[in-house]
Amino acid sequence: MDENVNMKLKQQSKQAENRGRLLVKCPDKPGIVSLVSTFLYNHKANIIESSQYSSDPENGTFFIRIEFQCENLIEQAVQIEKDFVEVARKHSMDYHFAFGNERKRSAIFVSKEPHCLMELLWEWQNGDLETDVVVVISNHEEARDMVESLGIPFHYIPANKDIRKQVEAEQIRLMEEYNVDLLILARYMQILTPDFVSHFPNQIINIHHSFLPAFIGARPYERAYGRGVKLIGATSHYVTNDLDEGPIIEQDIERVDHRDSVIDLKKIGSRIERRVLAKAVKWHLENRVIVEGNKTIVFH
Repeated sequence: MDENVNMKLKQQSKQAENRGRLLVKCPDKPGIVSLVSTFLYNHKANIIESSQYSSDPENGTFFIRIEFQCENLIEQAVQIEKDFVEVARKHSMDYHFAFGNERKRSAIFVSKEPHCLMELLWEWQNGDLETDVVVVISNHEEARDMVESLGIPFHYIPANKDIRKQVEAEQIRLMEEYNVDLLILARYMQILTPDFVSHFPNQIINIHHSFLPAFIGARPYERAYGRGVKLIGATSHYVTNDLDEGPIIEQDIERVDHRDSVIDLKKIGSRIERRVLAKAVKWHLENRVIVEGNKTIVFH
């Protein structure tokens, strides 16, 4: 790994040691914010960020994300989680604690087009993604030199529908070998099977060229140009067994007009894809996303 990148990662790790996050989903009723805040106060934690949302204040579901700081959190984390079990049971809470010293490990899947991969690697090098990029997997060789120059392992695995079962078996093996928490599809132009997806629920983030639900499938920019669209965009979402229909994390658009060719649309679209995917990955890593059915609650 590049020495400057390694130094930044060490600095981030040190700064994050006493940071924690708590995500809660439960039936809405008065006092939940006070209850959770008091619990953290009693464990000598200082709340530094809090966001909440209710689907219906009368009879809905309540969601909250709290980021907190606590001295010697690494030593206290197990006890904090243990003490919260009874609180969660009493109030029918689904919850998740994340601690700053538990850095997620990410794999990036890419095909020929490198723009989303390059954006993610830049964000990672710059210290803006809370993850270790531990492996890049591709069905093409184009990105190898760029990836390996950063000290990241690169695995070339040719893929097509005739050998999909063997390919995915090898990919799953690599995910286990590298102990991967998050899979990022940075324009990986292969359809994943239900068997593969089932191994990684809400752990695969995809970027879809074009603006869902319009122009699903192949050649979206050509079809958008033929339709004379005035807006193009991109969607980043969790991968499910329904093609390009998983819970949406982030979307964005830009205006175009009759002067823009298909090449122009693709250039504009690639800019949107890069920033939309990077935002979605960043928010996932920062525990800002709660999946609720086929939609998401995103605490920006």
